[in-house]
Amino acid sequence: MPQFLSARPDARLIPLPWELPLADWPTGLLVALPRGISRHVVRFIKVGGSVYAAKEVLEHLARHEYRLLTELHRAHTPSVEPVAVITGREDAEGNPLDPVLVTRHLEFSLPYRSLFAQGVRAETVSRLLDALVLLLARLHLVGFLWGDVSLSNVLFRRDAGEFAAYLVDAETGELHPRLTDGQREHDLMIATTNLYGEFCDLQAGNLLDESLEPQRLVESILARYRELWVELTGVEEFADTELSRIEKRVRRLNALGFDVAELAIDTLADGSRIRIQPKVVDAGHHSRRLLRLTGLDVEENQARRLLNDLDTFRARTGQSHIDEPVVAHQWLTDQFQAVVDAVPQELRGKRDAAQLYHELLDYRWYASQAQRREVPLAEATAGYIRDVLTTLPDEVVAAADGRQLANPFDPSQGYADDDDTPMPIDPWESGEMPAMRADVLDIEALRRKARESGSAL
Repeated sequence: MPQFLSARPDARLIPLPWELPLADWPTGLLVALPRGISRHVVRFIKVGGSVYAAKEVLEHLARHEYRLLTELHRAHTPSVEPVAVITGREDAEGNPLDPVLVTRHLEFSLPYRSLFAQGVRAETVSRLLDALVLLLARLHLVGFLWGDVSLSNVLFRRDAGEFAAYLVDAETGELHPRLTDGQREHDLMIATTNLYGEFCDLQAGNLLDESLEPQRLVESILARYRELWVELTGVEEFADTELSRIEKRVRRLNALGFDVAELAIDTLADGSRIRIQPKVVDAGHHSRRLLRLTGLDVEENQARRLLNDLDTFRARTGQSHIDEPVVAHQWLTDQFQAVVDAVPQELRGKRDAAQLYHELLDYRWYASQAQRREVPLAEATAGYIRDVLTTLPDEVVAAADGRQLANPFDPSQGYADDDDTPMPIDPWESGEMPAMRADVLDIEALRRKARESGSAL
């Protein structure tokens, strides 16, 4: 009987066919969603209105990743939410099956690997790299050593005009009270190797835009990371007549989405110069403020845009003297919720509410400029739904060039029209590995040895 390890269990997962390997699950239980390359079998399963990602993996790795993701989620670090680890699985003949790690699917997200296709704009690439660098810096700030940075292990979501990056695979990660410079450099070295290899792989498959060069992409990521890390943690020294630079440093960090919980301020012996350094830096400055005022839990740049609209609404309605929480409640009801409620039910899966409202504000501004008048919110909403939202594609699995996947639930199986091209053979899965000692590079032999010694593998 399968056993479920879960802090927040979903009882609907229990009756699923855990006695079957994930590769053999009926398609009626699966959802075709894009994902990156994985060395494990990964499937998206739908239970009621919820979608979960399920990954078959060895038990000690499943438990390790579940604990790490739980800690990262508690620290409000951008990562997928762990749901459960299912152990004790057996097939109909009583043969043991690998445990399954279940995480909640991140809605409206795509793997980074799918974003560097033909025709991608330079400014889009720049925003994607910035989001990836910001994620890595945030993980390092909380003491997380990733150990496997790759395009397939990162998801992106739209965040107003920018992108937000999420960690999706923590299997090789380690959580420390604080990372040393050597540990961070080690993580960057792994990132350099993995990312360069993946960019080259995309390039070889004609899936990377011709204007993008793998070496330059990797060098840009490293340069951006080092600049951001200095801004977040670096020491700044200035004359005692330039005290305004303290406030400017805090404002720059706030603009990056970070709160400064403490500043170390030292005055040099002669009193002529001052040195400052952020001691505790916490991400999510704008999203926490919006959550506190309205209860909306959104991405950082989305929160920044919504807060700007809230401030504009407060000024336009002459309520600057009214307490901000009171005005925020009115804005939420009369502005934000009114727009969301106006969207037909069949179109609500195209954008999350915060992204939809951000795009509506853009649409309203351009419409007002074109018509040389302030377009009312209701009129702009109707126009946005008609001109923009109805034209957006639903979230489906599609190749960059429009080709159909042979198996929409497993992109690693290639395209349906690849009849003349033999699929690559993995000797580990086909059983065609050359003869070798039974206890070397043989996972089944290792499992037998682990069972004999009483340890789990």
